[in-house]
Amino acid sequence: MHQPRVVLLGDGAEPQKPKDDIAAPIFILAPPRSFSTVVCAMLGQHPQLYGLPEIHLFGAQTVAEWLQQCADATYPMSHGLLRAVAQLIYTEQTEHTIARARGWLTRRSQLNVGLLYEVLAQQVFPRALVDKSPSIVYSLDFLERTQRLFPNARFIHLVRHPRGQGRSVFKYIEERAKHGPMAQTHWLFHLLSYPFRFPDDDPAAPYVSDPQKGWYVLNRNIVQFLERTPSHQWMRVRGEDVLSQSRTALREIVSWLGLCADDAAIEEMHHPERSPFACYGPVGAKYGNDRLFLDSPSLRPDRAEQLNLEGPMDWSTEGHGFHWQVLELARSFGYT
Repeated sequence: MHQPRVVLLGDGAEPQKPKDDIAAPIFILAPPRSFSTVVCAMLGQHPQLYGLPEIHLFGAQTVAEWLQQCADATYPMSHGLLRAVAQLIYTEQTEHTIARARGWLTRRSQLNVGLLYEVLAQQVFPRALVDKSPSIVYSLDFLERTQRLFPNARFIHLVRHPRGQGRSVFKYIEERAKHGPMAQTHWLFHLLSYPFRFPDDDPAAPYVSDPQKGWYVLNRNIVQFLERTPSHQWMRVRGEDVLSQSRTALREIVSWLGLCADDAAIEEMHHPERSPFACYGPVGAKYGNDRLFLDSPSLRPDRAEQLNLEGPMDWSTEGHGFHWQVLELARSFGYT
Protein backbone atom coordinates (compact mmCIF):
# COMPACT_ATOMS: atom_id res chain seq x y z
CA MET A 1 0.00 0.00 0.00
CA HIS A 2 1.22 3.49 -0.84
CA GLN A 3 2.12 5.46 2.28
CA PRO A 4 1.83 9.28 2.25
CA ARG A 5 5.09 11.18 2.54
CA VAL A 6 5.38 13.19 5.77
CA VAL A 7 7.68 15.80 7.23
CA LEU A 8 8.74 15.43 10.86
CA LEU A 9 9.30 18.58 12.88
CA GLY A 10 10.90 17.00 15.93
CA ASP A 11 10.05 17.85 19.55
CA GLY A 12 7.51 15.03 19.52
CA ALA A 13 5.37 16.75 16.91
CA GLU A 14 2.86 14.82 14.87
CA PRO A 15 3.67 14.03 11.22
CA GLN A 16 2.97 17.03 9.02
CA LYS A 17 1.64 17.46 5.50
CA PRO A 18 4.05 17.13 2.54
CA LYS A 19 6.19 20.14 1.76
CA ASP A 20 4.41 20.91 -1.47
CA ASP A 21 1.01 20.82 0.23
CA ILE A 22 0.83 24.50 1.16
CA ALA A 23 -1.28 27.36 -0.04
CA ALA A 24 0.46 30.15 -1.96
CA PRO A 25 1.27 32.90 0.57
CA ILE A 26 0.09 36.49 0.33
CA PHE A 27 2.57 39.29 0.98
CA ILE A 28 1.40 42.79 1.87
CA LEU A 29 4.01 45.20 0.50
CA ALA A 30 3.97 48.57 2.24
CA PRO A 31 6.32 51.09 3.85
CA PRO A 32 6.00 51.38 7.63
CA ARG A 33 3.03 53.43 8.90
CA SER A 34 0.81 52.45 5.95
CA PHE A 35 -2.03 50.63 7.81
CA SER A 36 -0.36 47.28 7.08
CA THR A 37 -0.77 45.88 10.61
CA VAL A 38 -4.53 46.35 10.81
CA VAL A 39 -5.06 45.26 7.18
CA CYS A 40 -3.03 42.08 7.74
CA ALA A 41 -4.98 41.31 10.91
CA MET A 42 -8.26 41.90 9.09
CA LEU A 43 -7.35 39.62 6.20
CA GLY A 44 -6.05 37.06 8.67
CA GLN A 45 -9.54 36.67 10.12
CA HIS A 46 -10.87 35.36 6.83
CA PRO A 47 -11.57 31.62 7.30
CA GLN A 48 -9.21 30.75 4.44
CA LEU A 49 -6.31 32.99 5.54
CA TYR A 50 -3.94 33.28 8.50
CA GLY A 51 -2.34 36.63 9.35
CA LEU A 52 1.20 36.57 10.72
CA PRO A 53 2.90 39.16 12.92
CA GLU A 54 6.04 40.85 11.54
CA ILE A 55 8.48 37.97 11.07
CA HIS A 56 11.11 39.81 8.95
CA LEU A 57 12.40 36.58 7.40
CA PHE A 58 13.19 37.53 3.84
CA GLY A 59 15.96 39.99 4.56
CA ALA A 60 18.11 36.95 5.28
CA GLN A 61 19.01 33.80 3.37
CA THR A 62 19.23 31.43 6.32
CA VAL A 63 17.78 31.25 9.80
CA ALA A 64 21.32 31.70 11.18
CA GLU A 65 21.63 34.98 9.28
CA TRP A 66 18.19 36.04 10.55
CA LEU A 67 19.21 35.27 14.14
CA GLN A 68 22.32 37.44 13.74
CA GLN A 69 20.25 40.29 12.28
CA CYS A 70 17.95 40.08 15.27
CA ALA A 71 20.92 40.27 17.64
CA ASP A 72 22.13 43.43 15.85
CA ALA A 73 18.71 45.09 15.42
CA THR A 74 17.74 48.33 17.18
CA TYR A 75 14.17 47.10 17.71
CA PRO A 76 12.70 43.75 18.89
CA MET A 77 12.96 42.16 15.44
CA SER A 78 12.70 38.56 16.68
CA HIS A 79 9.42 38.93 18.60
CA GLY A 80 7.05 38.35 15.69
CA LEU A 81 8.59 35.08 14.52
CA LEU A 82 8.99 33.83 18.09
CA ARG A 83 5.28 34.46 18.69
CA ALA A 84 4.33 32.81 15.39
CA VAL A 85 6.38 29.69 16.16
CA ALA A 86 5.03 29.51 19.71
CA GLN A 87 1.46 29.75 18.43
CA LEU A 88 1.75 27.48 15.39
CA ILE A 89 4.15 24.83 16.70
CA TYR A 90 3.36 24.84 20.42
CA THR A 91 -0.31 26.01 20.16
CA GLU A 92 -0.04 28.94 22.58
CA GLN A 93 2.00 32.00 23.48
CA THR A 94 3.42 31.80 26.98
CA GLU A 95 6.80 32.58 28.47
CA HIS A 96 7.53 28.85 28.32
CA THR A 97 6.55 28.37 24.67
CA ILE A 98 8.45 31.49 23.64
CA ALA A 99 11.59 29.96 25.17
CA ARG A 100 10.85 26.71 23.33
CA ALA A 101 10.32 28.65 20.11
CA ARG A 102 13.72 30.29 20.47
CA GLY A 103 15.36 26.88 20.84
CA TRP A 104 13.29 25.49 17.93
CA LEU A 105 14.61 28.25 15.66
CA THR A 106 18.19 27.87 16.89
CA ARG A 107 18.13 24.15 16.12
CA ARG A 108 17.05 25.01 12.56
CA SER A 109 19.66 27.71 12.03
CA GLN A 110 21.05 25.95 8.94
CA LEU A 111 17.71 26.13 7.11
CA ASN A 112 17.00 28.41 4.19
CA VAL A 113 14.34 30.91 5.26
CA GLY A 114 12.03 29.59 2.55
CA LEU A 115 12.09 26.11 4.06
CA LEU A 116 11.29 27.52 7.49
CA TYR A 117 8.42 29.50 5.98
CA GLU A 118 7.11 26.27 4.42
CA VAL A 119 6.95 24.68 7.84
CA LEU A 120 4.82 27.56 9.11
CA ALA A 121 2.61 27.34 6.04
CA GLN A 122 2.08 23.61 6.65
CA GLN A 123 0.70 24.35 10.10
CA VAL A 124 -2.18 26.45 8.76
CA PHE A 125 -2.94 24.50 5.55
CA PRO A 126 -5.37 24.73 3.75
CA ARG A 127 -5.37 28.37 4.87
CA ALA A 128 -2.80 30.69 3.30
CA LEU A 129 -0.32 32.79 5.25
CA VAL A 130 -0.61 36.58 5.07
CA ASP A 131 2.73 38.31 5.74
CA LYS A 132 3.23 42.06 6.14
CA SER A 133 6.80 42.57 7.39
CA PRO A 134 7.75 46.13 6.27
CA SER A 135 11.46 45.28 6.08
CA ILE A 136 10.88 43.32 2.87
CA VAL A 137 10.33 46.52 0.85
CA TYR A 138 13.64 48.10 1.81
CA SER A 139 15.46 46.18 -0.92
CA LEU A 140 14.62 44.87 -4.35
CA ASP A 141 16.84 41.89 -3.47
CA PHE A 142 14.52 41.02 -0.56
CA LEU A 143 11.45 41.30 -2.76
CA GLU A 144 12.99 39.21 -5.50
CA ARG A 145 14.14 36.57 -2.99
CA THR A 146 10.56 36.24 -1.79
CA GLN A 147 9.33 35.70 -5.34
CA ARG A 148 12.07 33.18 -6.16
CA LEU A 149 11.21 31.15 -3.09
CA PHE A 150 7.45 31.37 -3.65
CA PRO A 151 6.85 31.96 -7.37
CA ASN A 152 3.08 31.49 -6.96
CA ALA A 153 2.77 34.06 -4.18
CA ARG A 154 0.29 36.93 -4.42
CA PHE A 155 1.31 40.51 -3.60
CA ILE A 156 -0.85 43.34 -2.31
CA HIS A 157 0.71 46.78 -2.65
CA LEU A 158 -0.85 48.72 0.22
CA VAL A 159 -0.41 52.47 -0.15
CA ARG A 160 -1.10 55.45 2.07
CA HIS A 161 -1.25 59.16 1.27
CA PRO A 162 2.26 60.62 1.80
CA ARG A 163 0.89 63.33 4.09
CA GLY A 164 -0.87 60.79 6.28
CA GLN A 165 2.11 58.48 6.35
CA GLY A 166 4.47 61.34 7.25
CA ARG A 167 2.20 62.50 10.06
CA SER A 168 2.02 58.93 11.33
CA VAL A 169 5.81 58.62 11.46
CA PHE A 170 6.07 61.71 13.68
CA LYS A 171 3.16 60.56 15.84
CA TYR A 172 4.70 57.14 16.36
CA ILE A 173 8.03 58.63 17.41
CA GLU A 174 6.21 60.90 19.85
CA GLU A 175 4.27 57.98 21.33
CA ARG A 176 7.31 55.71 21.41
CA ALA A 177 9.32 58.37 23.28
CA LYS A 178 6.89 58.04 26.21
CA HIS A 179 8.30 54.56 26.83
CA GLY A 180 11.91 55.69 27.08
CA PRO A 181 14.68 57.17 24.91
CA MET A 182 15.18 55.91 21.37
CA ALA A 183 18.60 55.39 19.83
CA GLN A 184 19.28 57.55 16.79
CA THR A 185 19.97 54.31 14.93
CA HIS A 186 16.36 53.17 15.46
CA TRP A 187 14.66 52.28 12.17
CA LEU A 188 12.06 55.04 12.64
CA PHE A 189 14.72 57.75 12.58
CA HIS A 190 16.12 56.09 9.48
CA LEU A 191 12.68 56.39 7.88
CA LEU A 192 12.36 59.99 9.07
CA SER A 193 15.68 61.07 7.55
CA TYR A 194 15.92 58.60 4.71
CA PRO A 195 19.43 58.73 3.14
CA PHE A 196 18.21 59.68 -0.31
CA ARG A 197 18.45 62.82 -2.42
CA PHE A 198 16.17 63.73 -5.28
CA PRO A 199 18.16 64.49 -8.47
CA ASP A 200 17.52 68.23 -8.12
CA ASP A 201 18.45 68.42 -4.42
CA ASP A 202 21.40 70.58 -3.41
CA PRO A 203 24.18 68.04 -2.76
CA ALA A 204 25.71 70.34 -0.15
CA ALA A 205 22.51 70.74 1.85
CA PRO A 206 22.31 68.78 5.13
CA TYR A 207 19.71 66.06 5.56
CA VAL A 208 16.53 67.18 7.28
CA SER A 209 13.64 65.25 8.78
CA ASP A 210 11.55 64.56 5.71
CA PRO A 211 9.53 61.32 5.64
CA GLN A 212 8.44 61.94 2.04
CA LYS A 213 11.81 60.51 0.96
CA GLY A 214 11.21 57.18 2.72
CA TRP A 215 7.65 57.11 1.35
CA TYR A 216 8.97 57.69 -2.17
CA VAL A 217 11.90 55.26 -2.17
CA LEU A 218 10.05 52.35 -0.56
CA ASN A 219 6.97 52.70 -2.74
CA ARG A 220 9.22 53.05 -5.78
CA ASN A 221 10.94 49.78 -4.81
CA ILE A 222 7.55 48.08 -4.74
CA VAL A 223 6.49 49.58 -8.07
CA GLN A 224 9.72 48.47 -9.74
CA PHE A 225 9.33 44.96 -8.34
CA LEU A 226 5.71 44.68 -9.46
CA GLU A 227 6.59 45.84 -12.96
CA ARG A 228 8.50 42.55 -13.29
CA THR A 229 5.76 40.47 -11.66
CA PRO A 230 2.92 38.90 -13.68
CA SER A 231 -0.08 41.21 -13.44
CA HIS A 232 -2.41 38.47 -12.18
CA GLN A 233 -0.23 38.02 -9.08
CA TRP A 234 -0.57 41.51 -7.65
CA MET A 235 -3.03 44.26 -6.88
CA ARG A 236 -2.75 47.77 -5.45
CA VAL A 237 -5.01 48.93 -2.62
CA ARG A 238 -5.26 52.28 -0.85
CA GLY A 239 -5.24 51.79 2.91
CA GLU A 240 -7.69 54.64 3.39
CA ASP A 241 -10.23 52.73 1.25
CA VAL A 242 -9.84 49.57 3.32
CA LEU A 243 -10.58 51.54 6.49
CA SER A 244 -13.36 53.81 5.24
CA GLN A 245 -15.04 51.49 2.70
CA SER A 246 -14.08 48.25 4.37
CA ARG A 247 -16.83 45.95 3.11
CA THR A 248 -16.34 46.92 -0.51
CA ALA A 249 -12.54 46.90 -0.32
CA LEU A 250 -12.29 43.59 1.54
CA ARG A 251 -14.72 41.90 -0.81
CA GLU A 252 -12.68 43.10 -3.77
CA ILE A 253 -9.44 41.75 -2.25
CA VAL A 254 -10.73 38.30 -1.33
CA SER A 255 -12.57 37.94 -4.64
CA TRP A 256 -9.31 38.70 -6.44
CA LEU A 257 -7.64 36.03 -4.31
CA GLY A 258 -10.35 33.57 -5.38
CA LEU A 259 -11.62 33.16 -1.82
CA CYS A 260 -15.07 33.09 -0.30
CA ALA A 261 -16.53 36.61 -0.27
CA ASP A 262 -19.83 35.97 1.49
CA ASP A 263 -21.20 38.20 4.26
CA ALA A 264 -19.97 35.90 7.03
CA ALA A 265 -16.36 36.03 5.80
CA ILE A 266 -16.49 39.81 5.38
CA GLU A 267 -17.90 40.19 8.89
CA GLU A 268 -15.10 38.08 10.38
CA MET A 269 -12.54 40.38 8.78
CA HIS A 270 -14.05 43.32 10.62
CA HIS A 271 -12.60 41.93 13.85
CA PRO A 272 -8.81 42.27 13.67
CA GLU A 273 -8.79 42.21 17.49
CA ARG A 274 -9.47 38.45 17.31
CA SER A 275 -6.03 37.73 15.85
CA PRO A 276 -3.80 35.80 18.28
CA PHE A 277 -1.20 38.50 17.62
CA ALA A 278 -3.49 41.49 18.31
CA CYS A 279 -2.26 41.86 21.88
CA TYR A 280 1.02 42.15 23.71
CA GLY A 281 2.90 38.88 23.93
CA PRO A 282 4.48 37.17 26.93
CA VAL A 283 7.90 37.83 28.43
CA GLY A 284 10.54 37.27 25.79
CA ALA A 285 8.39 38.35 22.85
CA LYS A 286 6.16 41.22 23.88
CA TYR A 287 5.84 42.92 20.50
CA GLY A 288 5.98 41.64 16.94
CA ASN A 289 3.44 44.16 15.70
CA ASP A 290 2.84 47.91 15.71
CA ARG A 291 2.63 49.14 19.31
CA LEU A 292 -0.24 51.50 18.57
CA PHE A 293 -2.23 48.58 17.14
CA LEU A 294 -1.38 46.42 20.15
CA ASP A 295 -2.74 49.18 22.41
CA SER A 296 -5.99 49.39 20.44
CA PRO A 297 -6.38 46.46 18.02
CA SER A 298 -9.52 47.48 16.21
CA LEU A 299 -10.74 48.78 12.88
CA ARG A 300 -10.85 52.58 13.11
CA PRO A 301 -12.39 54.18 10.01
CA ASP A 302 -11.64 57.64 11.42
CA ARG A 303 -7.96 57.11 10.61
CA ALA A 304 -8.76 57.28 6.89
CA GLU A 305 -8.35 61.03 6.58
CA GLN A 306 -9.18 62.86 3.38
CA LEU A 307 -5.90 64.60 2.62
CA ASN A 308 -4.56 66.87 -0.11
CA LEU A 309 -1.26 66.67 -1.94
CA GLU A 310 -1.17 70.43 -2.47
CA GLY A 311 0.20 72.89 0.04
CA PRO A 312 3.17 72.77 2.40
CA MET A 313 4.14 69.59 4.21
CA ASP A 314 3.13 69.66 7.87
CA TRP A 315 6.70 68.98 9.01
CA SER A 316 8.51 71.47 6.73
CA THR A 317 9.76 74.43 8.74
CA GLU A 318 10.30 76.34 5.49
CA GLY A 319 6.85 75.67 4.09
CA HIS A 320 7.98 73.37 1.28
CA GLY A 321 5.43 71.21 -0.51
CA PHE A 322 5.92 67.66 -1.70
CA HIS A 323 8.64 67.06 -4.27
CA TRP A 324 7.32 66.73 -7.82
CA GLN A 325 8.43 63.09 -7.98
CA VAL A 326 6.45 62.31 -4.84
CA LEU A 327 3.44 64.09 -6.31
CA GLU A 328 3.74 62.15 -9.55
CA LEU A 329 3.94 58.78 -7.79
CA ALA A 330 1.14 59.61 -5.35
CA ARG A 331 -1.14 60.70 -8.20
CA SER A 332 -0.44 57.42 -9.99
CA PHE A 333 -1.89 55.73 -6.87
CA GLY A 334 -5.05 57.85 -7.20
CA TYR A 335 -4.29 60.51 -4.59
CA THR A 336 -5.04 64.17 -5.24
